[in-house]
Amino acid sequence: MVKYSDLSGNSGVEAYDIGNNYIKIRFKGGDVYLYSYAKPGKRHVEEMKHLATIGKGLATYISRNIKNRFEAKL
Repeated sequence: MVKYSDLSGNSGVEAYDIGNNYIKIRFKGGDVYLYSYAKPGKRHVEEMKHLATIGKGLATYISRNIKNRFEAKL
């Protein structure tokens, strides 16, 4: 997993792993969630990939737009 840059300095996201049709996100505390094209959908996954790579806004995006719509808790 890649360490999340957290440019805002207060994110709940710790690290991420990007695949072709998914993103795995590790939150502070150690929980890892899989978000895929199947759930919550391609548009959301692609936006989360973008936010992960720029290091800003990922946790906020998830809390506002995704909530508990993840494919799996790993």
